[in-house]
Amino acid sequence: MIDKLEFFIALAHAEHFGRAAAECGVSQPTLSAAIRQLEEQLGVMLVQRGSRYQGLTPEGQRVLEWARRIVGDARTMREEMRAARKGLAGHIRLAVIPTALSMVPRITEPFQERHPDVTFSVVSRTSLQVLSLLENLEIDAGITYLDNEPLGRVTTVPLYAERYHLIAATGTPLADRDSVTWREIASLRLCLLTADMQNRRIINQHMAEAGTSVKPTLESNSMIVLFSHIRTGRWASIMPRNVAESFGFSAEIRMIPIVEPAAQHQVGLVATHREPFTPLVSGILHEARRLVAERAF
Repeated sequence: MIDKLEFFIALAHAEHFGRAAAECGVSQPTLSAAIRQLEEQLGVMLVQRGSRYQGLTPEGQRVLEWARRIVGDARTMREEMRAARKGLAGHIRLAVIPTALSMVPRITEPFQERHPDVTFSVVSRTSLQVLSLLENLEIDAGITYLDNEPLGRVTTVPLYAERYHLIAATGTPLADRDSVTWREIASLRLCLLTADMQNRRIINQHMAEAGTSVKPTLESNSMIVLFSHIRTGRWASIMPRNVAESFGFSAEIRMIPIVEPAAQHQVGLVATHREPFTPLVSGILHEARRLVAERAF
């Protein structure tokens, strides 16, 4: 039953039988047969079928909620028993918003030092993708914004507050200022994160509050791309100070506080709320809380 529920979760996420089968490492006929067997066992149709996948039935939507709960509990049980036998070990999957990627080693390094048999994978995702991956059990935890858009039913550990600065090369407009306003920045040649990123939505929001709008001449979902363009001296950007500092800018790059308002937004660790947590998730939450208590963020 657990295997069939995992196939069903994968199908609901992929919305395509072939892609779901590839995700699960089985053939498409094997996955299709498992879904049909699950329907027979439960006595309801779960998937609307035609020449291709057409979505879940109302019963399928309800079963999906149960499937996520049951599969999550089964994984928690297996990990807890393994931890009881061998100590904390395994693999932690993290999804992180781009502006928080540079902060990840503050958690992973001390955690791995304490638990050398634990490994990590870290991927860069939008805030909405972080929550979707959590819901679909594709990651164990995420790092995202906590206070700007709804999070759903998750456990959170606030880590730090983003504070926004104009990042510009010396000699470019406004680079000689001690502070700048959101309205003043709107006239600059800007490179910013793409519109699907919550950081960009935050910037758009503050620009609108200042009675203006932002029209970047370059957009990217990569902070490295933005930094590279700032260094040319032809672009400026709006970034959290902690992100800019992590790249070790030279004296030729200035970080100028943005005021009116001097905005800040909370970033933190999130995990799907469940009792009990898996040992690995419980461990990463504990590590994050310990670091905050020690003011390591």
